[in-house]
Amino acid sequence: MSIPETMKAVVKSEAGYDNMSLKEIPVPEVTGDRVLLKVAYTGICGTDIHTFKGEYANARTPLVLGHEFSGMVVAVGDKVTKFKPGDRVTSETTFDTCGECIYCKNKEYNLCDNRKGIGTVANGSMANYVLSREESLHLLPEGVSFKLAAMSEPLASCVHAMYQKTPFTLHDTLLIIGPGPMGLLSLQIAKEIGAFTIVSGVTKDEERLKIAKELGADIVVNTQKEDLEKIIMDATDGVGVTKVYDCSGAIPAVNQALKLIRKGGTLQQVGLFAKDMNELDERTIIQHEINYLGSRSQNPYDWPIAVHLEAKGAIDEDKMVTKVFDLDHWRDAFEAMMAGQELKVLIASNPDDPDVQ
Repeated sequence: MSIPETMKAVVKSEAGYDNMSLKEIPVPEVTGDRVLLKVAYTGICGTDIHTFKGEYANARTPLVLGHEFSGMVVAVGDKVTKFKPGDRVTSETTFDTCGECIYCKNKEYNLCDNRKGIGTVANGSMANYVLSREESLHLLPEGVSFKLAAMSEPLASCVHAMYQKTPFTLHDTLLIIGPGPMGLLSLQIAKEIGAFTIVSGVTKDEERLKIAKELGADIVVNTQKEDLEKIIMDATDGVGVTKVYDCSGAIPAVNQALKLIRKGGTLQQVGLFAKDMNELDERTIIQHEINYLGSRSQNPYDWPIAVHLEAKGAIDEDKMVTKVFDLDHWRDAFEAMMAGQELKVLIASNPDDPDVQ
């Protein structure tokens, strides 16, 4: 399999707003446990938008963006034993860790202070090729498309929140706040098990709330037009939902939801807040014995579940992916995502190669 010496890549050259362009850079060298992938698709997420705007402090420039991706193996290092050229894969975002802390020893790489992430510290997938490590790769089952597999990272993050941090059963009543990609992926996880699920949003989310209904939400609520408290209490015989998954990162929505949780219930924080410090309704947390939990990204325990959900058809690719742009039109892709009208925007790195379509 012929691999060129150079490739196209979307590079953020320095900190600050924008400072991004499509450049010709060397194809990464493959050694040791590293694996080179020909990239199929990359999803644009909130972190990429924050990096574009210069708001994400963890990004180390110059940097190729992109951490939600799928592709085909084209070369492997001399220590790689589980993958070979031609394998269809997706990849975790972990590129390197210290390997020595208690979190690394437990494979909780998302908690390692020295973790290096693809697309934030190591070069990412908005390029023709990307380098990953063998441990981070997952083979795609038959029937899982490259487009669907490019959503594995956000899906694994939702699995982390809903399987590891705050597990639920079909007997739970759930409120998912925010019908963005994370909220709608969480909804599909909930409906795969069969839990009664309410999805809330605001007026600008009305199209996404319609999609939530199509994806199986039992109730959708526009909180700017409808009374969320009345709807929830009517649906739960006046006791409130058992669990809330906040995918919005909006503190007013979280504080409203805290009062709508059954006493002893749980609020799982999935979305990130704009500020580090926020006014939280601690009185309700204390008086109602609410469990308030954080959830950070994903780790290796989440990925097999995410790929399994994709393989069994639990995730609706057609409803989730609303626009695809080729690598040359990466800026149009970012602008479409920032306009807020699309659900999931993908960048096709090698659109003319049938092997990665």
